[in-house]
Amino acid sequence: MEYTPISPFMRPISHAHLRVIERPEASVPGKPVNKWELLRELSKAQAAFGVSERDLTVLQGLLSFFPDDALGGNAEMVVFPSNKTVCERLNGMPCSTMRRHLGRLVEAGLIVRRDSPNGKRYVRKHGDDRVTFGFDLSPLYCRAEEITRAAEAVREAEDRVRRLREIVSLMRRDLAALAEFGEEMQPGLGLWDQLRDTAVLTARALRRKLSLDELAVYRTNLEVLLDQARNAIDGPETEDMNTNAARSGHHHHNSTKDCIDLEPALEKGGAACGVPEDATDGIEATVDEPDTRRVPNIPLHLVIAACPSLRTFYQGEVRHWHQLFDAACHVRPAMGISASAWEEAQRCMGPEQASIVVVAMLERFADIKSPGGYLRALTSKAAMGEFSCGPMVMALIARRNAA
Repeated sequence: MEYTPISPFMRPISHAHLRVIERPEASVPGKPVNKWELLRELSKAQAAFGVSERDLTVLQGLLSFFPDDALGGNAEMVVFPSNKTVCERLNGMPCSTMRRHLGRLVEAGLIVRRDSPNGKRYVRKHGDDRVTFGFDLSPLYCRAEEITRAAEAVREAEDRVRRLREIVSLMRRDLAALAEFGEEMQPGLGLWDQLRDTAVLTARALRRKLSLDELAVYRTNLEVLLDQARNAIDGPETEDMNTNAARSGHHHHNSTKDCIDLEPALEKGGAACGVPEDATDGIEATVDEPDTRRVPNIPLHLVIAACPSLRTFYQGEVRHWHQLFDAACHVRPAMGISASAWEEAQRCMGPEQASIVVVAMLERFADIKSPGGYLRALTSKAAMGEFSCGPMVMALIARRNAA
């Protein structure tokens, strides 16, 4: 065709018509593009091009009039169906609605109207030349790479939202679990109600479709609360507190060195410590009962330092008391400790102190003939208020320093 018209028939011209004067060859993709794959990519990136699902439905109808599956090559990409035919292809869409969506496709720069002098759509041959008036699909073909890049960007954004949504959901679950665990450890603390309320509100929010920014805010808030929960349960692990706790542990060990051996006295009871058995009734009020709800006074880092063998048999990270409990649960079966002995130790000592005893026994495993019986004996002492895991750990540290 010697001349390409840019103005529509009996319609006002717009910037969209001026933008579609024949594109330079450099802007045209070098290979054919499957029209249906391109339509799917455009459906994914429709927001970036300002088109709706109904607009794409009309575009799908126009593409169905193009005989080949691939756009490009040497084939002319102009289709010329009548309005009536297009509406029939679109399952009886009203003609006024179809024309409105066609106008949006033109404004978006995805198709071009090639109107004949009388506004009709047809093809006319002049010898070897072929002149077609109708809807030109070449802009869609020329923007194939742009459409593909926009669709990929949408997929990446959706993937970021999906991953962040999963993280927030897992953090919410951990928050609810820590609230229940913390209530058992330190009942009556107002922090646990705050954690439970936040977990419930977050669960309700996750029922909605949240944006990336909204999810990021939820993640930040949950991280703060999770840190507060861990600090409340495990205690802040700062260097100053660790130093003070270590000094306190050493003092306790020295004051009881006559009655506590390498492990807390299995053979030595209260009488072996200088307290007659018949005198215990008079001082019963001064003996601390085992409290299964409190974190041990000894710092966690001293336990880890005293029990390096744990790293050999447990590859997980141990930075908090609940992680030490997981480690003890992991190594307990391999040490030959029955589930009933382990449960009884948790009941009488508390899960944290029982975990310390197990990992300390692991450190001296070669010297203990019956780990299960040994744990039961220590459990009995704990039930009578005659056991503390602090001297047990400090004895291991002293043994390592003396080696």
